[in-house]
Amino acid sequence: MPSKHKSWRLDRRELLKGGGVALALPLLNGMGKALGANSNAAGESGLPKRMLVSYFAYGAYMPDGPSGVPNSKKDSSNKEHHEWSWWPCGEAGPLSLNKSSAPFAPLKDDISYLRGLDHAGGWKLGGHSSGDVFATGADMTGTEKTNNISIDQVAAQMRGHETRYSSLVLGTEGGTGSYGSCKTLSHRGPGRPIPSMHKPQEIFNRLFDPYTGKGVEQVRAGLKRDASILDLVLEHSRSFKNRLGKQDQGKVDEYLDSIRALEQRVERTSKWTHQPLPEIDTKGLNLEVSHKDPREYIRCMYDLIYLAFQTDSTRFATLMLESEQSSDSEMWNYATYVLGYKGATHDIAHKRPADYSGQWDQWRAQQHAYFLQRLRESPEGDGNMLDRTLVLWGSAHPHASHSTKNYPIQLAGGNHLGLKHGYLHEFVGAKKVPLTNLFVSMLNAVDVPVEKFADSTGPMTELLR
Repeated sequence: MPSKHKSWRLDRRELLKGGGVALALPLLNGMGKALGANSNAAGESGLPKRMLVSYFAYGAYMPDGPSGVPNSKKDSSNKEHHEWSWWPCGEAGPLSLNKSSAPFAPLKDDISYLRGLDHAGGWKLGGHSSGDVFATGADMTGTEKTNNISIDQVAAQMRGHETRYSSLVLGTEGGTGSYGSCKTLSHRGPGRPIPSMHKPQEIFNRLFDPYTGKGVEQVRAGLKRDASILDLVLEHSRSFKNRLGKQDQGKVDEYLDSIRALEQRVERTSKWTHQPLPEIDTKGLNLEVSHKDPREYIRCMYDLIYLAFQTDSTRFATLMLESEQSSDSEMWNYATYVLGYKGATHDIAHKRPADYSGQWDQWRAQQHAYFLQRLRESPEGDGNMLDRTLVLWGSAHPHASHSTKNYPIQLAGGNHLGLKHGYLHEFVGAKKVPLTNLFVSMLNAVDVPVEKFADSTGPMTELLR
């Protein structure tokens, strides 16, 4: 007779398959050889494997070709790669860095650029909506109008129980937004976006001071009460479900799934109240920073992710740096605060002024490089934190601000997870594959064995050692 543990794993497999993901249980050993499982250095087998997906809005400057991809070699043989293009070099191969990518010079052996990748499910969305599917690959104009599960939540569902928080969801504007105008990258599944947190002090308190104003016993009592209420709700909902029509039964099933998810979170929170909270050195951390100081605000958000990873409070995070619909927030003025640009940040994506486009990309690169450098300067096992952290950084459209093909994509880290870096890879023409192929390899690298994610056609072997 199968144990409860095996039964639970089977249910989890079916749940993920229903969300557009199929666990590759029959191929676990083979996957281990391909990526991740065999790559632990001696003495590192117990160290965490982490993943961050970070997104920037309004695309990037790619002046070398009409779709952001350089023209054919015949047309561009005598033309130098643009010094301010988001892409560091013109041709696939070993990285050489230009002005836009210069902040990554010390990290050259820890990063890869991937040109020609995108989500087919986002092609018809338009630039101002494409951020919705960046981490999901969902077909929101077709069969998945309420989106689907995001890569971080696939990982959180399988591995999130190993840390105090299954995932960390951040964004510079906060909340969920709406379909086509999201303010978050993370989704538990269809119709279940996860609100992003955007206030540094609240994020810090949630991570490292969750019992503020309450004793731990009071917190446990509240959780016990919540669990009892949820049990009653589940029992009541099941009792009348069979009396409903098919369509209403489907709605009740969605409702019950949400209640079960709440029940699981209450249970895990209660369990972690019995574990001591990490001690944090807040020196240099300005939790009162304002959006009017974009550099310090964004670095503070990155610092909070770093601390969450460093303390192993969570291993999976998303960060939405500006949304594609930011006209009602201070993000609209970021380029003015940073560069003195006379206009909205969004306008750079349309007008592409020569004196600001590449400079704006370079500024964003500086903030991201700051985070990568923090990870690399933190010793861990036989290497550093970046060696065991995958960091995806990009946007859901290129230089033409309403285009939804050829996303600017950079992947960093994971040198101890089976990845190799220092190259620009190109996936155009006959080499074209979905961006979700990268997601499959990323999940496998952090011990989340999947054979499929959304419209993927297989793993991305070009990045493997």
